[in-house]
Amino acid sequence: MKQQDAIEVATAESNQAATSEINEALVPVGLASGLYATSGLIPGLTESTEEAGEDPQASAPLVIPGLHQGEELRLDVDGRYRQMTASGTVPISKVQRLHWVASLQVVKPNLYTGGIWYKDPAVSPFAYSQVSIKVTKSILPGLRKASVTFSGGGLPKRVRIFHFRSPYFHKVRFEFDAATGITPDTTFDTSSHPNRPATLPNEVLTIENVFRRAGFDISRSGDSVVPLAGAGANAQWSNTEMHDAMKVSWSRFADKAQWAMWTFFANQHEMGPSLGGIMFDDIGPNERQGTSLFYNSFISNPPAGDPNGAAHVKRMHFWTAVHEMGHAFNLAHSWQKSLGVSWIPLADEPEARSFMNYPYNVNGGQTAFFADFEYRFSNPELLFTRHAPSRFVEMGNAAWFDNHGFKQAAENPEPKLALELRANRKTTEFEFLEPVVAELKLKNISTEPQLVDEHLLTTLNGVTIVMKKQGKPARQYVPYAQLCMQAKAKALNPGESMYESVFLSAGLNGMDLSEPGYYVLQACLHRSDGDVLSLPLVLRISPPRGYEEEYLAQDFFTDDVGRVLAFDGSRVLGNANDTLRAVSEKLGDRRVALHALVALGRPARRDGKVLQLENGVRDIGQKKGQPDQAKSELTLALTSNPDRAAESLGHIDYKVYIDMLTDFLSDRGERKEAAQIQDTLQTTLLKRGVIARVIDQVNEKKATYAAKAARA
Repeated sequence: MKQQDAIEVATAESNQAATSEINEALVPVGLASGLYATSGLIPGLTESTEEAGEDPQASAPLVIPGLHQGEELRLDVDGRYRQMTASGTVPISKVQRLHWVASLQVVKPNLYTGGIWYKDPAVSPFAYSQVSIKVTKSILPGLRKASVTFSGGGLPKRVRIFHFRSPYFHKVRFEFDAATGITPDTTFDTSSHPNRPATLPNEVLTIENVFRRAGFDISRSGDSVVPLAGAGANAQWSNTEMHDAMKVSWSRFADKAQWAMWTFFANQHEMGPSLGGIMFDDIGPNERQGTSLFYNSFISNPPAGDPNGAAHVKRMHFWTAVHEMGHAFNLAHSWQKSLGVSWIPLADEPEARSFMNYPYNVNGGQTAFFADFEYRFSNPELLFTRHAPSRFVEMGNAAWFDNHGFKQAAENPEPKLALELRANRKTTEFEFLEPVVAELKLKNISTEPQLVDEHLLTTLNGVTIVMKKQGKPARQYVPYAQLCMQAKAKALNPGESMYESVFLSAGLNGMDLSEPGYYVLQACLHRSDGDVLSLPLVLRISPPRGYEEEYLAQDFFTDDVGRVLAFDGSRVLGNANDTLRAVSEKLGDRRVALHALVALGRPARRDGKVLQLENGVRDIGQKKGQPDQAKSELTLALTSNPDRAAESLGHIDYKVYIDMLTDFLSDRGERKEAAQIQDTLQTTLLKRGVIARVIDQVNEKKATYAAKAARA
């Protein structure tokens, strides 16, 4: 056995725990709190119930025949930052474990009771709703145990005896590597700067101690130096370069989830001195394993006039490292906890003196922050890291920002704007394969004009959209293109609204809305005076109607097809175009055919530029258009059933496509037909209750075509 792996051996845990408890500064919990485990479930046998003082006839109906896995208990009732919470895992099948969480109160010394308020999965044979925990304390870890009685839910009482394993809730391995020439600040003397709480102990605090006090058993791998050559000729690190360095330098790198992380101390990111730190590791299937700090950045600039500037810089280096490592534990910023779909409703904490807040974001700025900062995480953050299901927290497991809340955004109690995410259709049920086009509406609900960026909804700058399929992790919508447009202030008058369509089916996360089932979507606009949160939009993707749809889905749900649909066509992605043509021919009566025909017809209207590579030489060439084909495909998609097309493509995009088609026809000299199609558009939009100013635009365009046709 390798010496560095000795810490992983379960039999060493009690010795480690006893040693750790001698030093109060390292102990996160008291004699009762910590990790407990049963010795295993033996088929046909249950733990003794008499020792707990319960009815000896109480049964344990959840013993799974043939299952030899033990149960775990995390008890959090005394010691540092106690949360008065218990959580645990219970095997409910040969491959699945249930996670439960309960809030506790003290009944008498060493006896705690409370209600179970969270279960994952929510539906299981484990119907118990109450828990009672009797603790046997001892200065000797081997004599500590907890008797847990589960009750309620119409089931007989269930008793388990748990034996103490560790004063910590999880074991985590850190590794600190540094680029050539960088000396990491992994410790901080809390007495070195006078701006501090009066009650803060004077000590040399380490990063490991911060996380031990949060409830984690921290060990260190051997640190190493990363050659500066990995940053490339500009000596600045990109996310890709750091990921490559992590694969080579991190002694525990693996493409799998594990309780381990790599922290890299470097000079500067390619974004420049405005970036002090980053959790960069979102490349590949396993996220949240790598974080980086950049010393040639703003975190190394002390405030003007601070006589303790050197101590301030060390403090910022230390704070930034713990902050980014907190992200690797899946902790959000203090003011962003409400973004996501939550395992529990997490409220934003914009004034929290936590490692996860920005010191300069609170009222009073950095001075006010550090005057009250106790070098810890907030209680809700500790509740998450200690008691959420392990997969939510473990590095490389659940995706970043998954299982945080969208239920309690920091909403202004008297908002001036209202945000709506909607589907302009009679029903929010979408056919299988039908792309989901939604509409964002921002309305001024105050009595005064409100200044907004007129490109706000187009660029989604400051707007977060989260999508969650029932039974699956939440995902943030990330479009293929990130638009950077010059901000332009627009006065939104009282009662006035602005609108934008959003193609939600595909983006950098892939085809997010592809599987049949129910989805919950929600949008949030972030403003300095409070977030503006939309109501949830619940939609359903129908199952396929037959084999033809299932067969075509294999080629349809690809990144290339998603890009062609999102960008309304491509002249070079031939395989994707072939798939869309097959869809339009074989599924002509399905709504997906409308989207396919638009994506095929739009680029075919005229010649277009393409990048060509011939004999190793790149050149810009022209691809001939097919205007007759374009007219046929676009006319079929947009005019054969206008109401159906407007409903599936969305009002905004439907008008855009009709204008594109009629401009194309007008340029071909077919102005009378263009005017007729605009007339159809007007009738369709009127029927669907579109606002008057849009109808006026249609009238104006129709009149223009009619006038040109009369002069011809």
